[in-house]
Amino acid sequence: MSARLDGREGRLAALIESSGFQRAIVTLILVNAALLGLETWPRAMAVAGGLIAGLDRAILAVFVFEIVARLWVHRGAFWRDPWSVFDFLVVAIALVPASGPFAVLRALRVLRVLRLLSTVPSMRRVVGALLAAIPGLGSIVLVLLIFFYVFAVIATNLFAADYPDWFGSIGRSLYTLFQIMTLESWSMGIVRPVMETHPWAWAFFVPFILVATFTMLNLFIAIIVDATQRYAHAEHEHIEEQVEKVGEELERHLHADLRALREEIAALRAALRERTASGI
Repeated sequence: MSARLDGREGRLAALIESSGFQRAIVTLILVNAALLGLETWPRAMAVAGGLIAGLDRAILAVFVFEIVARLWVHRGAFWRDPWSVFDFLVVAIALVPASGPFAVLRALRVLRVLRLLSTVPSMRRVVGALLAAIPGLGSIVLVLLIFFYVFAVIATNLFAADYPDWFGSIGRSLYTLFQIMTLESWSMGIVRPVMETHPWAWAFFVPFILVATFTMLNLFIAIIVDATQRYAHAEHEHIEEQVEKVGEELERHLHADLRALREEIAALRAALRERTASGI
């Protein structure tokens, strides 16, 4: 019974880890994303609402089967893999009845599309690199917050009396400076009107843009690129370690087979000598 169960587990593991099955899951995720979009189109729901809902439930059933199969095959190791836990939560949200206090979960069904991030290896590497960049990005965010606060205090003191809607308080100054940092209508919408009253205001806004927009943006990009390179290097080293372990294991088996072969040859030679001696 246990041998038969192990065989079933092996066949199931081979199925869910096969490239064909993974491509099918990616295809179903894309189809499901299209169906969820069609559900927001009243005309499509009026024409084929039943078909769309049925296909959505069928695809969800396939996702549930996949998660259950992975749980059965990997057991405790399933919960130690963050991507597996992510897939489980995304599918579990879709199983919660989207009615009453849980009505908001109906909109969260679109999170199933995010399973592409865990299914497609290239996307998984990008997300892994972004997560690895979070500590460095956090430091830059703190520096940017301090920089924003200093400039918001200065802007409130300088321009609050003439432009209370933009700089009447610390909060309004922070929001206005954020708009300026994004370069959205910063010149004609904010800076030039301020310069009509304060001609020297350019000396405040231009350095702010140079530091907040260009310098900080490049720092963000540098941190992400560095994290991506380190993540790719670590992944490459992991693959090399796995290949080296497999090579060492094969070498050990080869040596063991050679020793066994030598012993068999020596035994055959000894038996041949005994037969030859007894024949003489």
